[in-house]
This record gives sequence, C-alpha cells and structure tokens, in this order.
Amino acid sequence: MTILETKSLTKAFDGLVALEGIDLSVSTGNITGLIGPNGAGKTTFFNCVTGVHRSTKGEIRFKGRDIIGLKPHKITEGGIARTFQGIRLFADMTCAENVMVGGHCRTRGGFLGSLLRTKGVIREERELLEKAMMLLDFVGLKNMAHTLGGGLSYGDQKRVEIARALASDPELLLLDEPAAGMNPMETKMLMDLIRRIRERGVTVLLIEHDMRLVMGISDMVVVLDHGIKIAEGRPDQIQRDEKVIEAYLGRELAGA
Repeated sequence: MTILETKSLTKAFDGLVALEGIDLSVSTGNITGLIGPNGAGKTTFFNCVTGVHRSTKGEIRFKGRDIIGLKPHKITEGGIARTFQGIRLFADMTCAENVMVGGHCRTRGGFLGSLLRTKGVIREERELLEKAMMLLDFVGLKNMAHTLGGGLSYGDQKRVEIARALASDPELLLLDEPAAGMNPMETKMLMDLIRRIRERGVTVLLIEHDMRLVMGISDMVVVLDHGIKIAEGRPDQIQRDEKVIEAYLGRELAGA
C-alpha cells in the first residue's frame, strides 16, 4: 500500500528548476532513503511535500488525497511530520517543553481556553507533558527532560527534534539528514531508533549522506541528481547502479 506518491512533481524558482518530473512512491511501513549530491533537490522535495513550497506542477498525494496547496500545519494535522537539516529547537525551553510543542496540533483548547486556563486546557497540558516524557524515554533522553534545549549535545538535540516530530502522532515521518554531526556511536543509536520508529507503525522517508546508515536500514532507496530521479530500488541494487556510482556514491562506497 502506498502512503505517499508524487507524479511529475516539478518545482522551479525564478526559472531555476530544482525538481523536474519526480515520480516517487513510499510504501506504508517502509523506511525509504532519499539520497543524492548537494543541490540534488532533496530538501526541496521535503519542502514541497510539507507545504513549505508550493510545487510548480505535478501531484502530491498522501493516503490518496491531494495535499498540494494545504498549509504546513494542515499537512502536519493530516499525519506528516518532519525534522529539519538545521536544528530548530527552542534553546531556552526544556526538552520536555520542546517536545510538547509538537503535540499542540492535537489539542482543542484554543486561544481563549489557554487564556482562561480552563479545566480542559489544564488537562490537555498534563496529557501533553506525559506524552512528552514517554517520547523522551523512547528516544533515550528521559533523564534530560528538564534540561534546556540549548544545553544538549548536537546528537541529543537531534533526538529531541525527532521526539517533537513524533508528538504530532504522524503516520509518515520525514527526517532531513538526522545523522549530520553525529559520531559513529550516535549514528548507530540513531539507526536503532529509526527502526523502532518503524516498529511503532510510522513510515519513514529520510534524507541522509551517511551511506552506511542509508544502506543499512532502508527498504528502498531513491536517488536524485540535479533535480531528476536517476534511480530507485533496493539498497543492493542502488549500490550496483552505474549511474548512481558515477553521480554520487563513488566506487569505494558502492562496494562497502
């Protein structure tokens, strides 16, 4: 079953074509890697799917529904969450508070209820905190719940961002270079975390330059180069693809 599908997806910026005719499908329950050299259009693809950019033409369907034109918060409410290439934690908020932010799209109290501190709002905040603590435990950071986001190591900040994304109860999670800046031990822990996210019933689409991570956890890999899809297949197929080797992997990594 397909959870995300794009057809002929194209995005141009003032005449510069960042994505051209991308046909891509993500199967429910899979971990799909999206790879390619810098400037290939990977983050632009994420931005189109999440409503940050509106595509120039083509289709984007999530669970069969056209989502082009929806605002980012509506796409999040619909079941797609993401992390970003650059860390976007609130440095002066605790880890628990940062994760709670991700769950506000599921609350119903509204502005007036928050202003008046109604019983419903107080109950929702208590439930959000419990959920945040559970998710911090899931990513291995429960003991850091009351630490300010700005006081964490780079790798821990990445994990808090993942917990915050999970707080919106997504069916599809987009991870933009989650291993960037991580040491080998942190990367290994991240691989385990992504597998456990999939075990929770969340489909994962990730952009990553660490080929050992991508090839080690992905069910399928899609390769972009200069805004064009040049290959798609299982990791073992991608590692042997001559176009991919020439454009991105290199002989040494392809044989790793």
